[in-house]
Amino acid sequence: MTEPPAYRFCPCCGNPLDSRVLKVGEPPRLVCHACEFVFFLDPKIATGVVFSHDGGILLVQRAIHPSYGKWVFPGGYVDRGETLEAAALREVQEESGLVVRLTRLLGVYSFPGNPVIVVAYTGDVTGGSVKMDDESLAIRSFPPSEIPWDQLAFPSTVQVLKDYLQLPGIG
Repeated sequence: MTEPPAYRFCPCCGNPLDSRVLKVGEPPRLVCHACEFVFFLDPKIATGVVFSHDGGILLVQRAIHPSYGKWVFPGGYVDRGETLEAAALREVQEESGLVVRLTRLLGVYSFPGNPVIVVAYTGDVTGGSVKMDDESLAIRSFPPSEIPWDQLAFPSTVQVLKDYLQLPGIG
């Protein structure tokens, strides 16, 4: 299980935070001693797109932690106020140089102890050209039979690709 960040001070008044159970059955919350502000540690939303390119599924090899050197479909965090769809399209273009059209929602993925919820789409390439950004070591299209399953970045990467390959006409 992922440990929550060690926040120690209230973002409202600067006094110390304490871990307290506020409601039976819920996890402990960080509460300010002075102003009673409750600091909720909410999940983070990431989104990405799986799509075919040059006869395979386009994957990006990460040049950042966590999972440095591992492969993942293009994606990343959703910014506050950004739609899921806009974030997915932005991340694909940033990480691969390609422009895609979203074709469907593939699924929503969450795992116990992991604060990230992944929303995955399928897409079709409509423009752009392949280029890496500073978060990538490599970009490659893998035929389904050559996907490096033991070198994928996250449990969500594995599950998203398995679900994608189950779609009619893909696997």
